[in-house]
Amino acid sequence: MASFTGIAARVEPGEATYLLDQVLAALLFLALAPLIGIVAIVTWYLSRRSPFVAHRRVGQYGEIFWMYKLRTMWSKADPPRETRLVEFVSDQPVAAFKGAFDQRVTSGFARLCRRYSIDELPQLWHAVRGEMALIGPRPITQLELNTHYGNAGSEVLRLRPGLSGLWQVMGRSRLSYHQRRRLDVFLARHFTARLYLLTLWRTIPAAIRGVDAW
Repeated sequence: MASFTGIAARVEPGEATYLLDQVLAALLFLALAPLIGIVAIVTWYLSRRSPFVAHRRVGQYGEIFWMYKLRTMWSKADPPRETRLVEFVSDQPVAAFKGAFDQRVTSGFARLCRRYSIDELPQLWHAVRGEMALIGPRPITQLELNTHYGNAGSEVLRLRPGLSGLWQVMGRSRLSYHQRRRLDVFLARHFTARLYLLTLWRTIPAAIRGVDAW
């Protein structure tokens, strides 16, 4: 977190900031839509299940929304299911640490998508709609909010949840849940245009390199 010290005091994100964010998200979504479609087809072929999954998350000011991702977890032993475009899944507990070898990820293709955050690309649509932003605290479940955030929850929910944030460029999966929470709270308390742009700038090489991601 030290590399981000000295940044000006926090400001409330204004409409102009989020409008620019939505325009950038729309351009990225249009550019990456073919890749999302190809990955969805490959995922359906390998898993024989819905290529997209939706998780219930708490958005800005406590608004609930369903967050889309490309599926990366399936078992080869499971029989094929009736395939719909999206499968809605219930809230699941989040581990304190992310193991480098999750037994639920059985496909090399899925591991590749997770390493380079390709599975997160559908969330650009949420940024276009204004439910998420390119940079902000990661969207969490109601259970996480109640269990781990306490009084800091209202501060985190002041911002739109982001596709990327501080912990995604400062350690990603090797960080503990406590460390990730601290960085999300720091982002909420010290949000500025400069911090936004710096985090966005660092997100690009972090995603391309796939370092500390699994």
